[in-house]
Amino acid sequence: MKLKRTIRYALIVIILLVILVLTFGPGYLDKSQNKVLPHSPFNISQQAIELHQSLQIGDLHADTSLWKRDLLEKIENGHVDIPRLSEGNVAVQMFTAVTKVPAGINYEKNSTEARDLVQLIAILERWPVNSWSSLTQRALHQVSNIRSLEKEAPEKFKFILSAKDLATHLGKRATGSSIVGGMMGTEGSHALDGDLENIKVLFDAGYRMMSLHHFFDNKLGGSLHGESTAGLTEFGKQAVLKMNQLEVMIDVSHSSEAVVEDVLAITSRPLIVSHTGIRGHCDLKRNIHDPLMQKIAKSGGLIGVGYWEGAVCEATPKNIVAAIRYAIDLLGEDHVALGSDFDGATTTPFDTSELAILTEEMLVAGFTEIEIRKVMGANMMRYFAENLPAG
Repeated sequence: MKLKRTIRYALIVIILLVILVLTFGPGYLDKSQNKVLPHSPFNISQQAIELHQSLQIGDLHADTSLWKRDLLEKIENGHVDIPRLSEGNVAVQMFTAVTKVPAGINYEKNSTEARDLVQLIAILERWPVNSWSSLTQRALHQVSNIRSLEKEAPEKFKFILSAKDLATHLGKRATGSSIVGGMMGTEGSHALDGDLENIKVLFDAGYRMMSLHHFFDNKLGGSLHGESTAGLTEFGKQAVLKMNQLEVMIDVSHSSEAVVEDVLAITSRPLIVSHTGIRGHCDLKRNIHDPLMQKIAKSGGLIGVGYWEGAVCEATPKNIVAAIRYAIDLLGEDHVALGSDFDGATTTPFDTSELAILTEEMLVAGFTEIEIRKVMGANMMRYFAENLPAG
């Protein structure tokens, strides 16, 4: 009898622990991984405030869909939600679906066999059971959550699928609407689960940008942070051509330099590096070398400068602007954009509601108004207008 009572008590304790982990675990993970450096309120000049409010602002990369949040509500966790996007005057946010992250993640070398941390998140956040083992299902779950925002609050959020959608959305904002536009991209094409047909599956679900790699090598080829440093495989070449055919924008963030060279040799469309630094400004393994960045830009590509120390070495507004200045001088003012990597397990000096500090620092640094408008969003809007399906 005593043994049975002990077992019953142990089972109750285990059940309570499971309930506690499932209830509080997702919020703890989010809060612990996505931080803003403590700072006093930024001092923004009236000139910067007025200019900032007149900009069409866009961001090429935020991993917000990974985390369990009500994005229609302003919260304290992380960097992005719809109210904070509106406060920051963001017109279009590209959300990027993280579907696999290796344990022990680093910029130098990661194994494809390392334990998958996103599986743990999927279980803790109670994603559909089929997503626990399928990376494609994880991507489908995340895009479904983002698209549902439009159904819940069409006056606050518009999901953009085409150049026509983008033009209509920007037209509304030009008349005074504060509606936020959103798009969806993948953080690595391991999300295809090794099946080329899943490019069309994800496209049909709403994906309009696909990156080829994240922190590890995959069936398409080598990662910048993998073990092989290899170029595109035959599967990778077929995937690039299929993406071209469907007018999917290709993101080579995290791809090995050999992969980038191979993609440039076969693609018919300009590339994106959605979140990065510039190697000549910040000499870290996370960043592609300058000559290859120049090739991407020369082919019509777009480079999004990030806000965390792995990209820019020192995560301050002033230094982020210094990285942007370096990028403009290296690549030209038409090829530089914002690529925050908000909510990508990063620590940044501000969240998306505080973006006016970049406008302020650009003015202080002597940027022209045309340069500021282009970097803050005009380049991104032009690139999307030219490379999204017409609709």
